Amino acid sequence: MDRSEPRPEDRHIPVMRDRVVDLLAPGIEAARAAGRAPLALDGTLGMGGHTQALLERFEDLSVIGVDRDPHALAMAAERLGPLAERLVPFHGTYDEVPQALAEAGAEGLDAALYDLGVSSYQLDDRERGFAYSYDAPLDMRMDTTAARSAEDLVAELDEAELRRIIRRDGEERFAGPIARAIVRAREQAPITTTGRLVEVIREAVPVSAGATGGHPAKRTFQALRIAVNEELDILERAMPAALDALHVGGRLVVMSYHSLEDRIAKRHLVQWATSTAPPGFPVVLPEHEPVVRMLTRGTERPTEQEIEENRRASSAKVRAVEKIRVSRTTA
Repeated sequence: MDRSEPRPEDRHIPVMRDRVVDLLAPGIEAARAAGRAPLALDGTLGMGGHTQALLERFEDLSVIGVDRDPHALAMAAERLGPLAERLVPFHGTYDEVPQALAEAGAEGLDAALYDLGVSSYQLDDRERGFAYSYDAPLDMRMDTTAARSAEDLVAELDEAELRRIIRRDGEERFAGPIARAIVRAREQAPITTTGRLVEVIREAVPVSAGATGGHPAKRTFQALRIAVNEELDILERAMPAALDALHVGGRLVVMSYHSLEDRIAKRHLVQWATSTAPPGFPVVLPEHEPVVRMLTRGTERPTEQEIEENRRASSAKVRAVEKIRVSRTTA
């Protein structure tokens, strides 16, 4: 790395670091009590900030660090230094828990963290094309080896599919006009940069909408990023995959940054925390008992001080559960 550039640890402040570690800690302690070497999963390794905090607190802990971005795996290893000896890197997506465990030669987990969304360094890397605030190639791939970019989606999807994605994944009320504007604009010339896409969106969205809804391109960029990286589909698979991999007493923490992610996390966690016995049934059989115990009431949010130190933490929501009986939610 060019030493004129800031080090990874200087550019990244892990969101709610101490609270996340505190929530996961009892699962790690339970493994010790059972005579087992504790193992955690950081399903979204990024620059390794949360993993670093875990490895520093627990000297016998190993962490499987999952990330689809090869550059992130390299940066995290550099950040961790000697601690990286207890990191098992896995290049893939966070729904691939069985594969990650197999590569680590492990059977189960004692703690798992999903810190969702795009990482800070990806947002800051202009060539990645995640941000609408400056002109860059229209890419948005978290895994730079993946085949399809945002440019490909904008160029290839028909108007109906563009409208569906922008409405569903961006919750954008002007999805129809934006989709039509994209199709018209690409007939004149390919849309290959974030700056050009922003221009197209500005022309489609009423000026008055910006007074209350923030930047007019915000939701469309979110929708394209989610679609390019299949984020919601992966999260749907990742939730049960993590639960099934946890030992009884293990803990799962999910940190989301927008309502679509949080709804998925909430739905799974509430379902697992609820008895499946028929209402009024006199005896609840073990297989109908809840699988998890809620550790958070609703969601927990960053403190004002944390938001002051890291503005990107402002939208974070944390949910956490402890596994209380054996489960099998996936086929």
